[in-house]
Amino acid sequence: MLKIFSCVVVAASLYGQQSSVESEFNRVRNSPPELYAFLLKMPKGADLHNHLSGANYAESLVGAAAESGFCIDKRTLAIVKVCGPDLLEAATANNNNADLNALIDKYSMRNFVPGRESAHDHFFDSFDLFSPVDSPHTGEFAAEVTRRAADQNESYLELMAIAGSGAISAVGAKTGFDGNFETTAEKLRAAGLPEAVAALKSRIDDIERVRLLQLHCETEPNSSPCKVLIRYVFQVLREFPKEQVFAQTLAGFQLATIDPRVVGVNFVQPEDGINSMRDYHLHMQMVDYAHKLYPNVHITLHAGELTAGLVPPEGLRFHIREAVELGHAERIGHGVDIMYETGAAELLKEMRAKHVAVEVNLTSNDVILGVRGAEHPFPVYRKYGVPVVISTDDEGINRSHLTLEYQRAALTYHLNYLELKQIVRNSLEYSFLSGASYWTDATYRVPAKQCQSGLVSKTCEEFMAGSDKARAQVDLERRFRDFEAATIKK
Repeated sequence: MLKIFSCVVVAASLYGQQSSVESEFNRVRNSPPELYAFLLKMPKGADLHNHLSGANYAESLVGAAAESGFCIDKRTLAIVKVCGPDLLEAATANNNNADLNALIDKYSMRNFVPGRESAHDHFFDSFDLFSPVDSPHTGEFAAEVTRRAADQNESYLELMAIAGSGAISAVGAKTGFDGNFETTAEKLRAAGLPEAVAALKSRIDDIERVRLLQLHCETEPNSSPCKVLIRYVFQVLREFPKEQVFAQTLAGFQLATIDPRVVGVNFVQPEDGINSMRDYHLHMQMVDYAHKLYPNVHITLHAGELTAGLVPPEGLRFHIREAVELGHAERIGHGVDIMYETGAAELLKEMRAKHVAVEVNLTSNDVILGVRGAEHPFPVYRKYGVPVVISTDDEGINRSHLTLEYQRAALTYHLNYLELKQIVRNSLEYSFLSGASYWTDATYRVPAKQCQSGLVSKTCEEFMAGSDKARAQVDLERRFRDFEAATIKK
């Protein structure tokens, strides 16, 4: 019996320890430094909304530019690949406090003061400034983000690191779009879209090779960073012309079909942009069409990353609903303007019934949109029973990380330990990891029937072997067990 790591024993040990851990949490919850230390060690499951290009801290960006021999435009502070007499060498800037601090402020929200430039524009404009270092260093950046996740007791990341620019968009531009999805899709296939998708698969191969090499996973496979599961979400760039957006959409669904490392498709770029607003309904129709062709591909959509005054009132009325009802979104990114939606209460009930989770990015919503505290719909989603997960969005640009996001949620919305634990479990339950859930109930108390007699039973072993998600969820419970036991012993 001692050798049997029973599901029931796991649950019993966890719930038996929780009251003592809750007491420790209550002791530190009003002391932000002590609360941070508690949350840093607490298992946090997954970060499901993480743009890799925005997850890199400016120090790493400048360091990568220096390594590549790039320069800095002194006027715009943009990184440029070709150096010249009027440019500052990135290596020089990387070793000068004044230069480096100016670049950190330019490439992030640190020290930003609104003026002629809004926080929204400062944030989104920063990507173009450091974009030259993204492609040659993507694998290194992925390794950095993986290490940071491991340091915070995270176990899974869905990285938005692959996008439909370049060859995919070029095929779309060449093909055009006449409004007919069927005929345009056929033209895209004939114009070389499958070959462009195959090239993206090779691109992921390269990223993963470098990431694993940087983490020394061949020689240290059991290190904490090497145990962090990584999957990718394909990004459709919604601000591109519609013929390119359609090509990207089909490419994303095709890539997710042929490469199991790509677990979903998302639409990105500013939701208030000209094409994003003008073509939003068309974009959701494109997703609907692609979903019919590839029904097993997961979908998460940026929707409702808007607030009053950013767009006209009518632009706030339908984005989340169309993402859920037309775009088949299983998760919504941000969802800030939910209460501006027509029939908001009914939509919230629909999201609860359909188990559509919301990826909540508190720091991002504050620094970009100015939505924080009681103005944020985080408590509204919870009130209506809509599942929520806490994520980072662009932790490098926002100068944040997942522990700080949990700290912010706990302090702002007075969450207790069990509520935080529920959100952590949500992060794996609503992830796009393959396979069935280990849990059968929303309170995460009853395991799958195959495992109710123990993890080492034949039925459970077979079940676990076929489910990445279930294995990650059991690993999370073990992490909670160890964390709670260590907390009690302090």
